Amino acid sequence: MDLIKGLYTSALGMTTQMKRMDVVANNIANANTTGFKRDMVATQSFSAELAKRLDDPATPAGRDHDTPMGKMSMGVFVDTVHTDFSTGNLTQTNGIYDLAILDSGFFTVATENGARYTRDGSFTINVERTLCTKDGYAVQGQAGNITIPEGFVTFAEDGSIYVEGQYVDRLLLADFENPDSLRKMGANLYATTADSVEKPMTSLVQQGAIENSNINPVREMVEMIALSRAYETNQRMIGIHDTMLGRAVSDIGRR
Repeated sequence: MDLIKGLYTSALGMTTQMKRMDVVANNIANANTTGFKRDMVATQSFSAELAKRLDDPATPAGRDHDTPMGKMSMGVFVDTVHTDFSTGNLTQTNGIYDLAILDSGFFTVATENGARYTRDGSFTINVERTLCTKDGYAVQGQAGNITIPEGFVTFAEDGSIYVEGQYVDRLLLADFENPDSLRKMGANLYATTADSVEKPMTSLVQQGAIENSNINPVREMVEMIALSRAYETNQRMIGIHDTMLGRAVSDIGRR
């Protein structure tokens, strides 16, 4: 029975390492994605169970035939995936529509599924001169979609937009007490959940700069190597357990 539990524990370990590897691989793939935030896996161990030796002939008469052998755990599993919202380094681009939020907070964009939030401020304008993300989602201002007239465009630190010195609109910026409650929706966008609590926006906006991802590729590569080795260890343990089970079955057959 303990050998079978060992098989389950090792198999579960392999599954957990594979899920963690997927997260690390996604981090590495997005190391150069503007404003991308690193994901981290939190694991949790199964509750320890009391192992017993059944019908032990060495058990003194009058006692329970199930002799306790101590606690054992069935391994760990992936509990949750957390996002690290620490601010990445800034890169100066001098692009007119390149914007970076200097601390916490998000730009608001409109999608077919409602409002979404992003840290990627590498914006552009479409043929209708609407301020958009690279994927074509309209960036939101206080009055809705932002249409920018022809002329010299400047963005103030509070997100106000001026063309030739004339006020046009102000970026609709959002910040949250618990950004961990946001959910990644693809295209570098986040959606709120029932647990999201908005707070006043106090961070400043910088024009002509973009925020890099907060991923350290070297650290992620080291993590990937460690996960690969852990996966191989569990794989070898399954082979060992399988061999021991084969021997046990063979010995029982001879008896």
